[in-house]
Amino acid sequence: MSRPILVFDSGIGGLSVLAEIRKSLPHSDYCYLFDNARLPYGELEEQVLISGCVELVCDIVARTNAMIVVVACNTASTVVLPALRAHLSVPVVGVVPAIKPAALMSKSKRIGLLATPGTVKRHYTHELISQFADDCHVELFGCSELVMMAEQKVATGMLDMHRLAQLLAPVVAAQLDVLVLGCTHFPMIKAELQQVLGAGVKLMDSGAAIAKRVVTLLTQQNLIVEERRVTNEREAVGQSVMQAFYTKAEISEGLTTTLIDCGFSTIERITTTN
Repeated sequence: MSRPILVFDSGIGGLSVLAEIRKSLPHSDYCYLFDNARLPYGELEEQVLISGCVELVCDIVARTNAMIVVVACNTASTVVLPALRAHLSVPVVGVVPAIKPAALMSKSKRIGLLATPGTVKRHYTHELISQFADDCHVELFGCSELVMMAEQKVATGMLDMHRLAQLLAPVVAAQLDVLVLGCTHFPMIKAELQQVLGAGVKLMDSGAAIAKRVVTLLTQQNLIVEERRVTNEREAVGQSVMQAFYTKAEISEGLTTTLIDCGFSTIERITTTN
């Protein structure tokens, strides 16, 4: 296994980001770390979030010799990045809500941000809006329940569309033409969101932008894997080596199946002190 790209999230949302990165870097190896024991992050105190994330990520970076860390969680990105960068010598990439491209795309200049309450209330988010969407009317919607609905969909294959419509009623009423998905979980239910909101609302996420940033950083450090060296049977058939780590006592069969379908050959629980 070559030095992997480590993608970190509270749950399964980061898989949407990992998928975008793999489109650009198909020959790289990957580790996916999800702290599902403390999901959802949007309801944690900041210091608890920081200490737990630093312990987890630093442990896996040391264990896997990861060459870059992607914090594929909007909530963690607004809080934890400075601490992680202070503790790690490898590049750390965070998620930035797609406010700027949404403002540029909007014709009505009425856009929205759908995120966790933690992301919605943080000063950083409001700075982005002031800097890149000052010519727009911006509506903010904070909802942790959607995170758990995305998790439930992956675990069971089912999603309560009636409840989803209830949660999105304020978004529909706002009459937006662009909605920013400010949580990496939300692309996992993008089809259902689009069904409720209608074709007139463009949904935007940050996955492609994150992938572009990762490629830039790895190119600068000459760490792009252009082709695979055949060192074992998995690599011989041209597959990336994929490892997943989680923190909850157990995970559902549905989630395990999803991870296997994504290409993960190792799925392992890790324990933490925080």
